[in-house]
Amino acid sequence: MGALAGITVIELAGIGPAPMAGMLLADMGAEVIRVERAGAADPRTLSDLSFRGKKSVVVDLKCNAGKAVLLRMVEHADVLIDPFRPGVTEKLGVGPEECLELNPGLVYGRMTGWGQQGPLAKVAGHDINYIALTGALHAIGTADGKPVVPLNLVGDMGGGGMLLVQGILAALLERQRSGAGQVIDAAMVDGTAQSMWMIHGFYAAGGWDVERRGVNFLDGGAHFYDTYETADGKYVAIGSIEPQFHALLLELCELDQEEFAAQMDQQQWPVMKQKFRELFKGKTRDQWCALLEGTDVCFAPVLSLEEAPRYGHNVARQTYIEVDDIVQPAPAPRFSRTPSSVRHGAHGPGEDTDEVLATMGFSAEEIGALQGDGVIN
Repeated sequence: MGALAGITVIELAGIGPAPMAGMLLADMGAEVIRVERAGAADPRTLSDLSFRGKKSVVVDLKCNAGKAVLLRMVEHADVLIDPFRPGVTEKLGVGPEECLELNPGLVYGRMTGWGQQGPLAKVAGHDINYIALTGALHAIGTADGKPVVPLNLVGDMGGGGMLLVQGILAALLERQRSGAGQVIDAAMVDGTAQSMWMIHGFYAAGGWDVERRGVNFLDGGAHFYDTYETADGKYVAIGSIEPQFHALLLELCELDQEEFAAQMDQQQWPVMKQKFRELFKGKTRDQWCALLEGTDVCFAPVLSLEEAPRYGHNVARQTYIEVDDIVQPAPAPRFSRTPSSVRHGAHGPGEDTDEVLATMGFSAEEIGALQGDGVIN
């Protein structure tokens, strides 16, 4: 039984960070019911990992009968996840006002890019746009190049999905004291801005050049915090920030300590970095692993998505699991008493409709009538 056993979550079908939040809640033991549209693609053909552990119900929310079905489900829920632009659920008649009137203890989690208010609130956008407006995208890249797109990890997943889960858990905890639910406005632009807290501090202290990228000590500007190509065309990652770790790196690599004594002198970083480039090109990635792995140098090989699940540390911690023949990240974080788990892989659209509605008080006759009318599937 996971830490959230007994919690029921209704997840309105969406993409990206909202289903990620539902996946994390399901991993932690919540009963997550994904409400799909009729004709939705089968997630098993798409290898969409966010469907794992969830039940699937198909309801036509564009008709009054479908709206009524969802509102009856809401009466039995603890959380509803809204992945749409501001105003969409209100237009459907299943917005916060309607849902909280029926279930005052409901936590209504809203996941958007720009937030519920503001000039851009109803405008389309994607991860790259949200991180662009927070200074995050500008800060990532090389000194002589354009901003580098960090996949969709920063805005969608870190600034979005993780932020929504944080808000939902906090609201559930507060509900234990007040008995009242509330609406959560989780915006990817806000989450990304929060993730930049440390860089804001460095800038305020005069330790970060905000006009240029690739010249600061955490953006690849420093010789001791960067990736380096090896003799076999692969890469290693060095993060020897602290003086003692930097000294150990020099010692193990048989470099002159005096030559690199001015570790934090930014004027010398380009020269030091060139020497590091030449150094790491002298051995293969495996040879560098043999020399530096397991030391306090702060070293790691740069692994591909295929290599990562086979890496020794990841294998020992079971960081990856296999569900329905798909290798994927295991549930995290880890609990000592109530471990998380993946109960099953993706279910097909509507696979659990009858079961879910029956557990929520719908009679067999009601379910049959709704199927006959095409309201559910």
